[in-house]
Amino acid sequence: GVIDSENGPKKLGVQVIALGKGQFRAVGYTGGLPGDGWNGKAPEVVTTTADKGRITFEGKYADGILRRGKLDLTSKEGTAIGSLPRVQRTSSTLGASPPAGGSVLFDGTNTDAWVRTRDRGPGQMTDDGLLIEGHNSKQRFGDHQLHLEFYLPFEPHNRGQGRANSGCYLQGRYEVQILDSFGLEGLDNECGGIYKIARPNSNMCYPPGAWQTYDIQFRAARYNAAGEKIENARATVRHNGVIIHEDLELPQRTAGGPLAEGPEDGFLHLQDHSNPVRFRNIWVVEE
Repeated sequence: GVIDSENGPKKLGVQVIALGKGQFRAVGYTGGLPGDGWNGKAPEVVTTTADKGRITFEGKYADGILRRGKLDLTSKEGTAIGSLPRVQRTSSTLGASPPAGGSVLFDGTNTDAWVRTRDRGPGQMTDDGLLIEGHNSKQRFGDHQLHLEFYLPFEPHNRGQGRANSGCYLQGRYEVQILDSFGLEGLDNECGGIYKIARPNSNMCYPPGAWQTYDIQFRAARYNAAGEKIENARATVRHNGVIIHEDLELPQRTAGGPLAEGPEDGFLHLQDHSNPVRFRNIWVVEE
C-alpha cells in the first residue's frame, strides 16, 4: 500500500509471519512486496507478541497495529501515515493447462503416473484429490518444461528446514527447494533456492495455505560417447510467475538426490521430508 512520508507518498509492502505461541514477525519492504516493486534494500524486521488479540509492531521509523485484515501505521510521534490492506497474492500461472503434446502427470483423478518413495508402492493421494509428498514419476525426462503447483501447510511452531519441507528434484538430481520461507531472506536452502548452487533472485514464497507454482525450463547435461560430461545442466525457474533463476548452470547434483549424474533421463522426484506438503496440476512438455 501507499503511506505518507517526509518525502511524499511512498509504496510499502509488509509480510507478517506467525511464529507460534502468540508471536509474530513483520518484514517491511520499501517499494512494495518482493517481485512487485521492492527496491532490494534490506527490509526492516520487527518481532512482537500479541496482547489480547491486538498485534502491535514497533519499528524504527513507524509503528503498526494489525487488526481486522489491515495494518494501520503511525509515525513515532503518533500521526497516522497510512493503512495497508491484506493482499492475497495469486500466481500468474496458477491453473495453467499443458500445451498440445504435454504429458499430464497428475490432475487429481489418479496416481497412475507415480511410485511412492517409501516403499516403491502405488502412488497415493488425499481424499480431495491432492498428491502427497514422497513420489517419483514413472516417466523419465531429458530436456523438458515442468509445471508444478504446491501447497505448504501452516506450521508456525517449526523453524528453518523443519517448516513445510519438501523438494522438487529435476531428473531426480537437481533440487529446487520447497519450504515455508515466507518473509525470510531467500537463501540457497530456502524456497526457490538450489542448494549449494544459487539463492533465488527474489524470495517469491507465499504464506502457508496459498497455492504456489513452479514453472521450470530444464536443459539436461550433455555427455560424449565415452560417457563424460561435456556440458552442465541448466534451468530457468519461475516461482509464482516470477523468474528467480535465469538460464542457471547446475554444475553438480544436489545432495540427497536419488539419482547420480549421468547421460540417462531421470524422473521427477518430490521429496518426503515428513511434512504434509501437497501437490496438484503437474505436467511436463518434453523437448
